[in-house]
Amino acid sequence: MKKQILIADGYNIIGNWPELNKLKQNDHLADARDRLLQILSEYRKFREIEVILVFDAMYVPGIKQSYAQYDLEVVFTDEDETADSYIEGLAGKLMSPITQVTVVSSDQAEQWTIFSRGALRVSSHDFYREIRRTRREIDHDAKHYHDRTLQRNMPWNPAQLDQLAQMRDALSAEKDD
Repeated sequence: MKKQILIADGYNIIGNWPELNKLKQNDHLADARDRLLQILSEYRKFREIEVILVFDAMYVPGIKQSYAQYDLEVVFTDEDETADSYIEGLAGKLMSPITQVTVVSSDQAEQWTIFSRGALRVSSHDFYREIRRTRREIDHDAKHYHDRTLQRNMPWNPAQLDQLAQMRDALSAEKDD
């Protein structure tokens, strides 16, 4: 199986996801970035893929940096470098016969460039639906795990529980007399 790498255009996602865009519109861009990091971290853990989140210097000028947070690689590009050009170059470098790169962006020109280099492309809106679907799977798995834990800790089978209920009712009836 190929190694899976997801490269996401951070500000493109923020602008296209309702919850994050609302934060951005209310001048809480840092909160929107942090929320996106949390969401992608949970997604990365559940899907077991590598995630690289790229922000360009459009909103945070002068801080070219790269760091790992939430077990993700987060990159802020140079002031004169767009996230699109950085992502295109990175996707070209990472693509190989044993690595599948998927890029999340709704920028049409970037999608075509990425596709021509062999990477898969997903719009921010489609990725939002994938995140919601993954969240439901996580909730389902957590509920299933929780239910199994309860069952494992319950030493009684249904017939025994019925018998115990009858005994309880009989003892309660005797006590009331």
